[in-house]
Amino acid sequence: MVAETPLYGMNARAAVVEGPDWSEMVHKLHARLLQEMDAAALERLEPAQAKSAVESATRTLLSQMYPAAMGEEREQIVGRVIDEAIGFGPIDPLLKDISISEVMVNGPDEVFFERDGVIHAAPVRFRDNQHIMRIVERIIAPLGRRVDESSPYVDARLPDGSRVNVVIPPVVQSPVVTVRKFRHDRYGVDDLVAIGTMTQQMSDFFKACVQQRMNILISGGTGTGKTTLLNAISQFIPSRERIVTIEDPVEMKLQQRHVIPMEARPPNIEGKNEVTPRALVRNALRMRPDRIIVGEVRGSEAFDMLQAMNTGHEGSLTTVHANGPRDALARIENMVLMAGFDLPVRAIREQVASAIHLVVQLVRFADGKRRISNVSEVTGIESEVITMQDLFRFDQIGVGPDGAILGQIIPTGIMPTFAERFRRAGVDLELGIPAARWK
Repeated sequence: MVAETPLYGMNARAAVVEGPDWSEMVHKLHARLLQEMDAAALERLEPAQAKSAVESATRTLLSQMYPAAMGEEREQIVGRVIDEAIGFGPIDPLLKDISISEVMVNGPDEVFFERDGVIHAAPVRFRDNQHIMRIVERIIAPLGRRVDESSPYVDARLPDGSRVNVVIPPVVQSPVVTVRKFRHDRYGVDDLVAIGTMTQQMSDFFKACVQQRMNILISGGTGTGKTTLLNAISQFIPSRERIVTIEDPVEMKLQQRHVIPMEARPPNIEGKNEVTPRALVRNALRMRPDRIIVGEVRGSEAFDMLQAMNTGHEGSLTTVHANGPRDALARIENMVLMAGFDLPVRAIREQVASAIHLVVQLVRFADGKRRISNVSEVTGIESEVITMQDLFRFDQIGVGPDGAILGQIIPTGIMPTFAERFRRAGVDLELGIPAARWK
């Protein structure tokens, strides 16, 4: 890995570097700090006040216990003790680095992070499993959540909105912590065009589809950028419309004025007070929405989402985990079936075919780049098979010497079945040879 700046004291983008191992020194300072300070009183302070109190006490202890520590070494030690006392321990610097999108703790000596779609080993470590669990408790305790042998995994969220998943023994050998970081500087459509996720022609196409109230399903694997794309193309929704969003957890940040965000809630420690995405979708229908946006369909809410799309709420958007456009439709079908609805398969497929107009497939390629691989139109159903056709696809032509995937997103030249609908609305579609061009 390229070394640019040290872990501690970074503000915007910083590379992770190897440095001296001060773990034992930090451990002893932290243990002494716990003896000197009232932890309960510390928790009652505002974050800035708590940090100031810990920093002052740490500097005093450092001068007493390790007077030889000077300069940069001293500052980094102080930073690490602060992280141990009121932060998230060894992974705190990784969480503060805005260029890092995901942090993964597989064990005390196995910490990884993702940057630009590529996973790297991080030069930080925990002392032992108990050290990891102490940080886990710091994450979940304020949320009223618990994790133990009877409930060995939990989802939580950091104060900045980052998603956290924790799994502990006996399900795994060592506590495993995965943090999907929340981006405050959201990518817009222009940003996605600039980094090659889509082309300008595709952006214009999405703008027309959103404004003409096409129902769009965004599909992809974990970490392919589904929510990022959903958030980006939602900017094309007219500001006069009333939008209800349903997420678990809230990640989108729409720019329109009339937005009602709703968030699903897991059951509490007693297993009560759960609010499911399905309940929120059904309630949203009573809120006079122009559009409903479901951050991700995972279960029985898929049926209610299809019903909404088919009953006057066109222009709705959602995402699903799937490896291809046809797999995405199959996933929706399976969700409805697994929810226990007593419907024949053909009836479900007819609902899917009439509700969803477009499937946008996102892929994270071997070089770490996230790109749209297919934009597929759902054209109908024949002999109980949903019919589809690609309007855009990524054409890979090779691999560069640096491992970069070479290729481009091209229109297929196929006229969509909704072309006449667009023409009547004043959106011109002009077919070229061999591709379609949207003005």
